[in-house]
Amino acid sequence: MKDVNLLTSNGVDVQKSLELFGNMDTYNETLEEFLEGVGEKLNNLKRYKEASDMANYAIYAHSLKSDARYLGFVKLAELAYNHEMQGKANAVSYIYDHYDELIAETNRIIDLATSYLGKEKIQREEPVRNTVKDKAILVVDDSDLITNFISKIFNDTFEVIMAHDGKEAIDILTTTVDNKISGILLDLNMPNINGFEVLDYFKDNNLFMKYPVSIITGADDRGSIDRAFTYPIIDMLQKPFNERDVKRVVEKTVSYGK
Repeated sequence: MKDVNLLTSNGVDVQKSLELFGNMDTYNETLEEFLEGVGEKLNNLKRYKEASDMANYAIYAHSLKSDARYLGFVKLAELAYNHEMQGKANAVSYIYDHYDELIAETNRIIDLATSYLGKEKIQREEPVRNTVKDKAILVVDDSDLITNFISKIFNDTFEVIMAHDGKEAIDILTTTVDNKISGILLDLNMPNINGFEVLDYFKDNNLFMKYPVSIITGADDRGSIDRAFTYPIIDMLQKPFNERDVKRVVEKTVSYGK
């Protein structure tokens, strides 16, 4: 027999839900429908987050919020509402900073509902866990927005080392002794020492085989693009880009020569 106390003791406002559903039989049927559909919602949230498609992300956050409100999942409804609003505001940084919190609470509700209904546990997305990283990528860009965005993407995979200009990048490379750097993302337009000067430094010191380099740039003039490809770079990532683009280029870069 289903024990409603399991729900209420875990913060589910069942009484409020019964104002809509009328009786526990209808509530339980709706809860089963929620479990059947929540996996697809999570998959879509993840897909649109990775594509930085905040308009569609907000749509699925809204859907999750509505389900949570109907079923009395108070905390989940609040979190999903915040993600919906921030998605509509195109606040990518907020979504990345708070995504794991939303997933963790959704997973808590999934486990709670599964236990209450006496069902087998279903496969669900786990929030990212920080792990010890034995490889690093060096991101060289004068924009904190870009470096932070890339750092969040690879938080569970690589140590992300950030440099804000070419001089800082060269200093990092000449003082790194453990050789963890598996690839470099290099912007072209930077103060002090720009990206082309870094490429010249690599060429003069035979560093391209040791450190595979891909370019990240907002330049759209043909001359700069053609000039960059006169060096043995791996690929080019042009701004604006999304998470999928970044992952593709980084995977190609770090796997070069393996």
